[in-house]
Amino acid sequence: MSNNKYKVLLVEDEASIRDFVQTIMESNSYQVLSAETGAQGHLLFLSHQPDLVILDLGLPDMDGLDFIRLVRKSSPVPIVILSARTQEWDKVSALDLGANDYITKPFGTSELLARVRVALRSSRGGVDSLPGGKFTLAGLVIDYEKRMVTLSGAEIRLTQTEYNILAVLAQHAGKMMTYSAIVQAVWGGSDPGSVKKLQVNMANIRKKMGSRPGESRYIVNELGVGYRMRGEEE
Repeated sequence: MSNNKYKVLLVEDEASIRDFVQTIMESNSYQVLSAETGAQGHLLFLSHQPDLVILDLGLPDMDGLDFIRLVRKSSPVPIVILSARTQEWDKVSALDLGANDYITKPFGTSELLARVRVALRSSRGGVDSLPGGKFTLAGLVIDYEKRMVTLSGAEIRLTQTEYNILAVLAQHAGKMMTYSAIVQAVWGGSDPGSVKKLQVNMANIRKKMGSRPGESRYIVNELGVGYRMRGEEE
């Protein structure tokens, strides 16, 4: 499988973290290109066209958010943020600019690998490329053609809006979606009450799916940021 390795571009200025991530990735059969600055990272990006970018936001020569903007001008490549910044604003900005996921430091090896697998899989054409397909995850089945949701074979009766929210999350499974991105996709625009409206619908969806408060078997809630439907491999 040597020539079939995924190419990962790692842009991280802290040597210890860079070496740590590079070692993890290489021992799991990824090919790694690493850069310490945004400028160096951008050159490598243009010349090697990697399959995935792992990006630190606090770079010495530019803000990681600007790096996302540069990449998104020309490419839909999955971007996973690794950052010590834990502010909601940073997460929301990175995700709204087009990052696929956001991992805060310190992080575990298996978490990093799982998020990378999910980001790569969603870029290889998820359900979006299969209209009329189905999304399945641990007993949950969303049938897009019938607009029907079943859990362990039993139908869950959702309102039109609840179904639309669930379908949007499933189509971007593994990707953290901000409140505003979901609102935009479901209602086509936002008003001051949209986030509240989304949260109320989400509470109903979880109740109908039998989730207990605080449980995230299917949908992960990142408070103040958004929601993420788990990827199949998590």
